[in-house]
Amino acid sequence: MKFVIMGCGRLGRTVAEQLDSEGHEVAIIDLNESVFSLLSPDFGGTTVLGTGFDKEVQRQAGAAEADVFMALAQGDNRNAMAAQVAKHLHGVNRVVARIFDTPRAEMYREMGVDAVNPTSIVADLVHEAAFGR
Repeated sequence: MKFVIMGCGRLGRTVAEQLDSEGHEVAIIDLNESVFSLLSPDFGGTTVLGTGFDKEVQRQAGAAEADVFMALAQGDNRNAMAAQVAKHLHGVNRVVARIFDTPRAEMYREMGVDAVNPTSIVADLVHEAAFGR
């Protein structure tokens, strides 16, 4: 499968390296060129320097041919914008976005974006840990 990931922070790098090691085609976009040096030396994917919600940058990363686009940067607004560009301008069928704000995550799910909400996920894990489950 072909994946395009926006955000080469800890999460984006980890997901990109995992998918690459599984044999998938991966392109990762970030504004900061220096973060690409933090990728594993074994990473065989493509790096694209630029703003991940920019239509042309996504095109350079291969979004139009991607099976999945993931918006994994730090900001909800950037992730939401990038997800919408990938879905509506490049026609990516499966779009995943990290959205920290719980109500906003639900709104994007209703709009067809698979919004992952770390706040609720971690809250559930902490709650389970508190009760020894």
